[in-house]
Amino acid sequence: MNATQKLTELIPGMIIPLGGDRFTQVDADLAAAFRPGDRLYFVQDTGALLHVPAPVHQVVTEQVDAAAKAFEQLRSTEREKIRDFYRFFAANLVASWPQIMAANEDDKQRAKAAGRSTTRLVISEKVRDEMVAGLEGWAELIERELTGGSSQEINRVDHGDWNVSVVTAPLGVIGFVFEGRPNVFADAAGVLATGNTAALRIGSDALATAQAICETSLDPALQEAGLPVGTISLIPVRERSAGWALFSDRRLSLAVVRGSGRAVAELSAVARQSGIPVSAHGTGGAWMVADSSADPARFSAAVKHSLDRKVCNTLNVAIITADRAAELIPVLLTAADEAAANGGGYARLHIAAGSEEWMPAEVFTTTIDVGRAEGIVVEPRATRIPVDELGTEWEWEDTPEISVVVVDDLEQATALFNSFSPHFVASLIAEDPAAQRRFRALVDAPFVGDGFTRWVDGQYALNQPELGLSNWEHGRLLGRGGVLTGADLTTRRLFAHHDDPQQHR
Repeated sequence: MNATQKLTELIPGMIIPLGGDRFTQVDADLAAAFRPGDRLYFVQDTGALLHVPAPVHQVVTEQVDAAAKAFEQLRSTEREKIRDFYRFFAANLVASWPQIMAANEDDKQRAKAAGRSTTRLVISEKVRDEMVAGLEGWAELIERELTGGSSQEINRVDHGDWNVSVVTAPLGVIGFVFEGRPNVFADAAGVLATGNTAALRIGSDALATAQAICETSLDPALQEAGLPVGTISLIPVRERSAGWALFSDRRLSLAVVRGSGRAVAELSAVARQSGIPVSAHGTGGAWMVADSSADPARFSAAVKHSLDRKVCNTLNVAIITADRAAELIPVLLTAADEAAANGGGYARLHIAAGSEEWMPAEVFTTTIDVGRAEGIVVEPRATRIPVDELGTEWEWEDTPEISVVVVDDLEQATALFNSFSPHFVASLIAEDPAAQRRFRALVDAPFVGDGFTRWVDGQYALNQPELGLSNWEHGRLLGRGGVLTGADLTTRRLFAHHDDPQQHR
């Protein structure tokens, strides 16, 4: 086959090379579904074959077309228009919230009927207020820039008769795939603050809510501000393959993905194999350590307030040093149960092998009602897990779910974190300042605190809506913070000015 030919059919058993000496084969179902004009992508790590139907590919291509065209127009767009967009978007959200809530209720009922999780899907007036605050924050940022409070120039080197300015510049079209959290629209809108455009794909469970936000608030705001169509747009299809199509479009300057670990890994692979830089935000789950100097009341409050809902910064693993285990294990269980009481039950426990002796015997012999996406399920109050499974992130609905392990000392606790965690959020409950310093030096995480874990959020911590929170599971990035916001989506340009026309080297 030469480079000009196109794939028009698949045959059962057809070999698809994965690179090196590895290959996978087309199964009968995929071969039967494939039509001329469809696309086929693969994941080198797993051998998964990803089928994108032609109609889905066409819709995505049109969205990226519009975003690319809008990016070119934004180069000459007044910054005042972008500031006004954020203000219009915020005002429209407030005015249209009843319609958005109605769409969200439809999404919620559809997800429940399918036995799917709704923990990230449900929105509220609090969510609306946070979205509005984030949008107004971007407007204020641009206002300060317009009044001289900031500049695109971040450095200047003066050589006497000539100088070089280092300035920020936008990246281009951002492809953004995110899980079913409709409030992420306010986060994603931050790309515009730095002159980028975006094509967005949301999880199918939240599509109706997202479309309501677009139709009532986002699209009218773009029009009111005089910004081009396609500046920020939603891909209006439910099929997962839309994400694969988006992340294979080489016109993207950056692919941003957040969601469950497997989906994030798959989408990231598609982007990387297409030559597109990717910022992935998947595996989460926070770890908390109570050491020899822990205050019981502080530990109790930190646990309880870290389990109010299941998101990426929710407490997932609790570690207690052995010299305090007899006192603090009951504190931990009571606090977790207090968090669970909001859902009418008890917390679900996973006890690491070797830590059973510190637990009340009855936790292994009793059962509790556990609220799962499919409904109430009767499960053991506690189960045993191997130590090497401490990295498992528990996805729960109404019943908080945590792993518990007892260790000899702080050094063993940090060693477990560095070995098995996603290298994400770590918290130490300790009154000893020396212990806090040692913990911060030893633990390999971008987010480290001394209280509840749910502070890890761009809006909450930095007053900037986040595109995602990065862990260090796959290594550290040069000069990059753990919180990715729209303000971070820039590159650098160098502008030179020469006073002497005869300047030479």
